[in-house]
Amino acid sequence: MEVIAPQAPLRREPRPDAPLDTEALKGERVTIYESTPEGWSWGQLAADHYVGWLPSSALAPPGAAPTHKVAALRTLAFPGPSIKVPPLAALPLGAALAISRVVERMAVTQDGAFVPAIHLKPIEENEPDFVAVAERFVGAPYLWGGKTALGLDCSGLVQLALAACGIASPRDSDMQETALGAPVGRGTDKLATVQRGDLIFWKGHVAIMRDRDTLIHANAHHMAVAIEPVAQALARIRGSGSAVTSIKRIIAAL
Repeated sequence: MEVIAPQAPLRREPRPDAPLDTEALKGERVTIYESTPEGWSWGQLAADHYVGWLPSSALAPPGAAPTHKVAALRTLAFPGPSIKVPPLAALPLGAALAISRVVERMAVTQDGAFVPAIHLKPIEENEPDFVAVAERFVGAPYLWGGKTALGLDCSGLVQLALAACGIASPRDSDMQETALGAPVGRGTDKLATVQRGDLIFWKGHVAIMRDRDTLIHANAHHMAVAIEPVAQALARIRGSGSAVTSIKRIIAAL
């Protein structure tokens, strides 16, 4: 199946008040193994293999293969070529669309929606710097399991930023720590050679280094995506009983 909603919640149980584990974005493919009469579908996301319950109403049989992706934090889909009519939907960064043609400055999807062409990139065109992508989310609210500018968590920010650069990433921070990059430093000198783009991990948390002195992360302390001094973040997180577990470098990202 294909996700046809702008973003679809993937929940731990088939009920609307169940914990949100992640979100699937428009255009993502999902293998469905079970559906309930109450309107829930148990499936696995093709991109990161996450499993859970999605609203069946957010799914449909796959359409044409996506040709473009949303490159703005959010964009609007309109029912016609005018931006003065009420939009049909707000689409998040990373949503994948099948574009049939371009009319002046609007890209027309296979199902007839009009999206500002300036907000799209060809599906194969990637951003050059995932840190710069993450920085665009500064101020976005913290949401456990979220993956859009309306709300996202620490590992969701990392996954989204890397995906914009064409780099596949697991969804959760513990899996990211295992799967991504090469270790930086050893023992007490872990922070001695950090650089822009390094991922710094604690138990249950991940942040992105902007430079030697600052990092960016979605965190529950600020309840937002925030940039802060590394020393300040380290002290606060250390005060809560957590120590840095590793720093990983993704060479291909920069």
